[in-house]
Amino acid sequence: MSSSSDPPIVCSLPRVTIIGAGRVGSTLAQRIAEKNLADVVLLDILEGMPQGLALDLTEARGIELHNRQIIGTNNYIDTSGSQIVVITAGIPRKPGMSRDDLLKTNAKIVVEAAKNAIAHSPNAIFIVVTNPLDVMTYLAWQATGLPRDRIMGMAGVLDSARFETFIALELGVLPADVKAMVLGSHGDLMVPLSRYATVNGIPVTELLDAATIERLVERTRNGGAEIVELMQTGGAFFAPASATSVMVESILLNQSRLLPVAVYLEGEYGLTDVVIGVPCRLGCGGIESVLELNLTDEETEALHTSAESVRQNIRRSQEILATTIKA
Repeated sequence: MSSSSDPPIVCSLPRVTIIGAGRVGSTLAQRIAEKNLADVVLLDILEGMPQGLALDLTEARGIELHNRQIIGTNNYIDTSGSQIVVITAGIPRKPGMSRDDLLKTNAKIVVEAAKNAIAHSPNAIFIVVTNPLDVMTYLAWQATGLPRDRIMGMAGVLDSARFETFIALELGVLPADVKAMVLGSHGDLMVPLSRYATVNGIPVTELLDAATIERLVERTRNGGAEIVELMQTGGAFFAPASATSVMVESILLNQSRLLPVAVYLEGEYGLTDVVIGVPCRLGCGGIESVLELNLTDEETEALHTSAESVRQNIRRSQEILATTIKA
């Protein structure tokens, strides 16, 4: 039994910082808090916006039956000691805009955010959501100097969820019964693996003909653009936030889930010095391992084509950043 003179016991609660309080960031804050995963710090450069969002989410705690602390701030000092830092900051896609069009502006934003965040949370695991995602993850990896197991990009979870959704809609089955895997870059050159897609263990290739599967693959590749075209004023945010929260949950709860994650490769799949989406196990230390699937020659070629596109954009972004620094 403790005496009145003993210091109070302070429990250390996990903290997740989200940089960028736009639609993805604010929805992710809601997901994390309402899942009771961690306290949340929501940071944005716009004064008042993250504070207002945090207050709004805080006022819902009694209704949603959780007691997580949600802080809105414009100051990186308030992010100190975060276990996970998620970067969603950047300009969104507009109709007719490719992810590559976002390169110039978002490269500078992500690098600055990564450097500021690592200075206050040197032990954090980083998840990058800003597009073009694979390139932004590479730049954040360079900016922070982190080992590859502590920095990753969210893409494959979202792309796989879209593929699963389209399969479920086509077959009229429960979405939870569909499992799929999408590798490669987060864009037009992603690599949905049709032969790994199943419905309650039954390969989708036994349930749908080749032409239908290819149609669903193409819709998956254009999943983000389809939403942008429909909304006109922005892009997807509900599903990206849900996909990111799955990664956060697997890390904080040490679930060791096998998820498609954008990671820096060191020879896996015959690729080096590039960030690309591949299956990884996520636990409390970040990326526990990278799984190398037995791909067909066609799948390997598609993955390498996707990786080369990312490499080209990495070089372009580095040139842009170098020019910006000189200026």
